[in-house]
Amino acid sequence: MAQQQQLAEAFVDLADTLVSQYDVVDFMHRLSDHCVTLLDATAAGLLLADQQGNLSVIAASAEESRLLELFQLQNDEGPCLDCYRTGQPLSVADLATESDRWPGFSQHARDRGFRSVHALPMRLREDTIGTLNLFGTHVGSLNTEDLRIAQALADVATIGILQERAIHRAEVLAEQLQTALNSRVMIEQAKGLLAAQGDLPMDEAFLRLRSYARNNNRRLSELALDVVDRRVAAEQVLLGKRV
Repeated sequence: MAQQQQLAEAFVDLADTLVSQYDVVDFMHRLSDHCVTLLDATAAGLLLADQQGNLSVIAASAEESRLLELFQLQNDEGPCLDCYRTGQPLSVADLATESDRWPGFSQHARDRGFRSVHALPMRLREDTIGTLNLFGTHVGSLNTEDLRIAQALADVATIGILQERAIHRAEVLAEQLQTALNSRVMIEQAKGLLAAQGDLPMDEAFLRLRSYARNNNRRLSELALDVVDRRVAAEQVLLGKRV
């Protein structure tokens, strides 16, 4: 009953990613700690990919597991990397049997006291964004229930991280859109000023504004602001004089 309560509390803790204080690194550290508490694992580590697919060690429950994750990245070898690349879970009950498959990693892990490793993909549909990795100091596989819990924790974390990324992306897009709208307003003001001063149609005023910007390697929106604020004389733009 105590384990069920701990499990429920862990999922509640990991589910709330909409809070204003959301911190992905703290979130991943909490996930690694929950794995050690709830599962038959001595240590846990998490690899997370950035938007370009480059993996980094984002969290670990212990320094030994952090160093082991770094070893995999630096040597491009290990079960956690294979799990990320295939998007499939990978369990190694006895690292001594994998000296041919991952010679460097297998020896390095055993030198640090680890005898087994279980890597689970952090995946949503076709997107694999990292791996949740469990390390044991004894030989043996995780039981079916622990594997299901571990994958469920990884899935919850994946959804939370992708949700946060989507929110951040939406905020960036909204900011970019607002910047574009503000620039458009400034350009219209500059066009009006040039049209009035040069007694030109608005289309012609815009062509002269754009031509001046190109000839002087200026961004159109920045030039428009300078024209409106009188830092660049309207006559100069109308005559097409280079600065």
